[in-house]
Amino acid sequence: MTTTVLVVDDQVLVRAGFVALITAAPGLQVVGEAANGQEAIELSAAATPDVVLMDLRMPGMSGAAATGRILAEQSGHKPKVLVLTTFDLDEYVYAALRAGASGFLLKDTPPERLLAAIHTIAGGDMLFSPNITRKLVESYAHRGAQSWEPIPELSPLTSREVEVLRLVGRGLTNGGIAEELEVSEATVKTHLNRAMAKLNLSSRAQAVVVAYETGLVTPGQRR
Repeated sequence: MTTTVLVVDDQVLVRAGFVALITAAPGLQVVGEAANGQEAIELSAAATPDVVLMDLRMPGMSGAAATGRILAEQSGHKPKVLVLTTFDLDEYVYAALRAGASGFLLKDTPPERLLAAIHTIAGGDMLFSPNITRKLVESYAHRGAQSWEPIPELSPLTSREVEVLRLVGRGLTNGGIAEELEVSEATVKTHLNRAMAKLNLSSRAQAVVVAYETGLVTPGQRR
């Protein structure tokens, strides 16, 4: 099965390099190139890629803003967004995860790891350890959140869904949550999927952000 990719980067040579790399890789197909955030939104709606490889820092609309627009406005098939950045602990990365990006990589990531990451998020899996996401979120949670979209209300969630969301925010895997709650991993997935659907969340990383911003988890909390 072929995974389709939209490549977004404002630098022509960088974008061409990504396109050449992905085109030469088995199981991947480039279905579009965008030089800015607005082009990314339009091409994503037209080409419906499985994955959007998104540069974060671009003139005009940032990659984080474009990510939010793509995931909010695109009906039906929604792509997974993999953002590329220069610094891993970066407010732009935090904004992108908050908007629903599935993961992030540094721009100097080796080619084989980038290709593996595209396949990983296309399959719905986490790109990196939950603790890495938590480290980033702890660095930026509550900073300037009022300038973005409102924090979701947790009232639609059942008590068990809230508990699962809290444990996701603490950085536990589904297996770890299952052990903590003494339930099966399948049950954990069901509760998490229902919670994410009720809160209109696009990724597990976004669920971690919401857990912090709603106060379910506080920076430094481990239990």
